[in-house]
Amino acid sequence: MRLRLTLVATAALLTFGAWVAVASPRQVPLSELFPNQTQAKTAIVINKVLERYHYRKVAFDDAFARTILDNYLAALDPSRSFFLARDVERFGTGARRLDDNLRRGELDSAFDVFRVYRMRVDERVAYALTLLSSDFDFNVAESYAFDREKAPWAKTDKELDEIWRLRVKNDFLSLRIAGKDDADIRERLRQRYDGLARRVQQFTGDDVFQAFMNAYTEALEPHTSYMSPATSENFDISMKLSLEGIGAVLRSDNEFTVIQRTIPGGPARDSGQVSSGDRILGVGQGLDGKIEDVVGWRLQDVVDKIRGPKGSVVRLQLLPESGASDGKTREVPLVRNEIKLEDQAAKDYLIEQLPNAPGLKIGVIELPAFYRDFEAESEGKRDFRSTTRDVRELLKKLMAQNVDGIVIDLRGNGGGSLAEATSLTGLFIDTGPVVQVKDAFGKVEVERDPEPGVAYSGPLAVLVDRDSASASEIFAGAIQDYGRGLVIGEPTFGKGTVQTLVDLNRYVPGDQADLGRLRLTMAEFFRVSGGSTQLKGVEPDVHFPSKDDATDHGERALDNPLPWARIDAADYRRVGTTDSGALTRQSVQRISQDPGFKMLERRSQVVREVKEETQLSLREAERRAADKARQAAFKDEQDRFLRARGIKPVDEDADQIDEDALDAQRDAIGRIQAEEAARILADGILLESANRPRAAMSH
Repeated sequence: MRLRLTLVATAALLTFGAWVAVASPRQVPLSELFPNQTQAKTAIVINKVLERYHYRKVAFDDAFARTILDNYLAALDPSRSFFLARDVERFGTGARRLDDNLRRGELDSAFDVFRVYRMRVDERVAYALTLLSSDFDFNVAESYAFDREKAPWAKTDKELDEIWRLRVKNDFLSLRIAGKDDADIRERLRQRYDGLARRVQQFTGDDVFQAFMNAYTEALEPHTSYMSPATSENFDISMKLSLEGIGAVLRSDNEFTVIQRTIPGGPARDSGQVSSGDRILGVGQGLDGKIEDVVGWRLQDVVDKIRGPKGSVVRLQLLPESGASDGKTREVPLVRNEIKLEDQAAKDYLIEQLPNAPGLKIGVIELPAFYRDFEAESEGKRDFRSTTRDVRELLKKLMAQNVDGIVIDLRGNGGGSLAEATSLTGLFIDTGPVVQVKDAFGKVEVERDPEPGVAYSGPLAVLVDRDSASASEIFAGAIQDYGRGLVIGEPTFGKGTVQTLVDLNRYVPGDQADLGRLRLTMAEFFRVSGGSTQLKGVEPDVHFPSKDDATDHGERALDNPLPWARIDAADYRRVGTTDSGALTRQSVQRISQDPGFKMLERRSQVVREVKEETQLSLREAERRAADKARQAAFKDEQDRFLRARGIKPVDEDADQIDEDALDAQRDAIGRIQAEEAARILADGILLESANRPRAAMSH
């Protein structure tokens, strides 16, 4: 399934969530949807900047031009529900000249595609609205193929009519199973389809230009993107204000807006009720404002609904990643708030009474982000807050408690400061390189441990998952390359590229027009052993059963990512080795009997089943039975795990919920993998202790 990340500006606006006044939307006349001179000039500048400075060098030929067109059509019509085959064929004729046209700043074909798209949307919405006045028979053996990314384009209006008949019927059934009555369903769907047409009619020429240029940048790789002047202005405003919002990064996935990740210290993460993979079905303002259906909305419009001033309430209607499109939803109220640095700070706890290692104590340091108080640092404050300083103090505290080993928990850590990743590594190695950075011109720079000496030299493990990215991968990769500790968990995200913001106005000095900005991929991270963290991420020494297929998440799930690569290794010296094979065998045996991992595997199975579906039955009884059986099986496994821990399961659908009990339930689930990581590290300590006397005798 095609996954498209939001622009950096969109992500930042929601991550930091600053409230920005938005002009009243209006229907844009078709006469305004033609390229202007500023857009032509911007296209020429973007083309030159990409050709010279982008990390990936490609030939701008007819094949590349066709890829741009395919990306553009996929961005506008990902489910192939609007354009006809004859439209696409005509667009393809124009694409043969697209490479030359872009060099000259000629954008007529891009705007032509959008004008046809707007016309087709109006036609389809008008037809969908007529269907709402009819009755549907949900006992007929029909199915709706919702994943049409690779389906052939419809050849006739009649074919499109049938696609939309099934789509509307499915939308109706989904809401009925979710508990809505028929009158409410008709009104909700009328608003959904009307809203779709209205939002497309509000696209300005700059919106069209930005969409097309991002189809161009996506043909290079997924992290380069263009920001129009208006988007750039919103980005600047958001960055100048306090870090306020709900703390979440979103992406589009077909008709849905999906939580890509939550930000440490943000309301979404702190609520414990918002998870990566959740789909946003509706957004409401305040404690009692009407929930507005946002299925089918473009990403920026959903962002605009969610962001708002500090202290205000927004309510999200969420469908869990493990739920079918008509599954049980939950409504989560969030108070928009400042994302505080202290809420991102490292925390510690002890794991004792290990069944495989009685008497051993393992300290765990949870590290949700690589943070550094740059503002306090720039003001000359010597005691500014940073990851490395906080972890150093926690290490002292844990060593004072005579721990036998330490686990650094990087699950869900999406990265942050490169300087902190480098200096944190330095707490565990004496001296040496930590990461290599190769730029677009082939120059390689080496980031080194800034201080000699170590803060902790004892047994060490690093716990990672599929959401550990960027700076987390640099730290975990360095610890693994030096042999300084075990890496445990799942393959990491695989984000190994470096981006910078380029002001396009600098390339046309003296010009009064604002050309916007480019988020440009200009370098790549490489481990000291020479391999990149790009795409592959960091492979653990000891694997946990994955939540789902690794290809469905992270960099591997994006379209057209940069490939994995290798350069020469840096000059470094390994300080240790580990027999991960023996530790893996012991862990696999434990996990096979562990109620917690059985629950996680059941959830993984449910998620896989949902993701593997490409069509849905339109028989109501079948849909209800399948969803009920799927969710019941997962709940049984979860209840079994909680009772094994002596925790009474909480019914999260009850009118009155014991929040303390719910927190205890979530903490227990969150520590399943951390506790096994502690057991694995303890196995390693015992194994090394057992081998040490024999090694001494051989000398």
